[in-house]
Amino acid sequence: MTSTTHTVCPSCGGPVSDADRYCEACGTELNPAAAGAGSPNTPALDTDTEPTVEINTAPPVGPCVSCGGTIGADGYCETCGAKAAKVRDHFSEQPSPWVAGVCDRGIRHARNEDALAIAADAEPGSRALLVVCDGVSSSLDSDVASLAAARAARDVLTAGHAQGIGTESSRASAIVARLKAAADAASDAVLENTSPDSPNPASCTFVAAVLENGLLVAGNVGDSRAYWFPDNSAPVALTVDDSWAAELIATGIPREQAESGPHAHAITRWLGKDAPDHTPRTTTLKVAEPGWLLVCSDGLWNYCSEAAPLADLVRQTAAAAGGEPLATAAALVDWANAQGGQDNITVALARI
Repeated sequence: MTSTTHTVCPSCGGPVSDADRYCEACGTELNPAAAGAGSPNTPALDTDTEPTVEINTAPPVGPCVSCGGTIGADGYCETCGAKAAKVRDHFSEQPSPWVAGVCDRGIRHARNEDALAIAADAEPGSRALLVVCDGVSSSLDSDVASLAAARAARDVLTAGHAQGIGTESSRASAIVARLKAAADAASDAVLENTSPDSPNPASCTFVAAVLENGLLVAGNVGDSRAYWFPDNSAPVALTVDDSWAAELIATGIPREQAESGPHAHAITRWLGKDAPDHTPRTTTLKVAEPGWLLVCSDGLWNYCSEAAPLADLVRQTAAAAGGEPLATAAALVDWANAQGGQDNITVALARI
């Protein structure tokens, strides 16, 4: 990877990098020649080339959400002066009709430090790659680092199909190795978006799920999670949190008590300059029936942690959304916001 050069916006003087297309502060277009009509959706895996996903961070030109007035070129309402919401606060990806994700700022946080990056082949149930990273709010630039990490991991996972030596076990081992390489790339991306002299270096969680022709592999660092919800069998939590709460649960403390305590969301592993270890713990599962694959941040599972009730929520939400993954993910985000929206929320789904 190449390092990112940081500079200032020529319009407002705010901090920008050479990778930015728009200034986060005022919305000024920084590189007009590179701008295009690109969509935030990730292209399918089976294309010959896969361009980098760009999330347009320019302020919207539609009506002001506060008063209905016009948003000016400076990113503020011309009537009431309210600042326009950033597109980074809420975005979605749908690389294929059976795979989609939604990332949202929530209600209580000032910025969205969650990120997702997903990819999929066109054939339903064939191949899907879902990555979610949750920036640690107490660290600097975690919103930038989490998005860079998610994209870097996805790019490694899309590099090729894992074949092994032709046996099921060797194929599983090859996918696990590629998932660990994706975590390495995500860690490098976080480091590249951390100032060497930062007093509180950027950090984030990491979770990824890889589905390849009936074989499902998930791995995580931190407390973002992956679940498998088969239609007619018991739901499965594919990951175990690296957190103080998870350690309490392992000692026999009831989950509800552990996850509501004062240190419930203190994580014990993460990606970042000061991380003790970023090797993901992995789980491998053979998919034998239809179901839903869910990868999410704690902004969702905060309100419904255990696999069984969360599976019921996903199934009921999907039924109301006609089984469409993007609509289901959006509805789950809305549900989490309705519960309080105290954290950023990311929901990535694959209907298998």
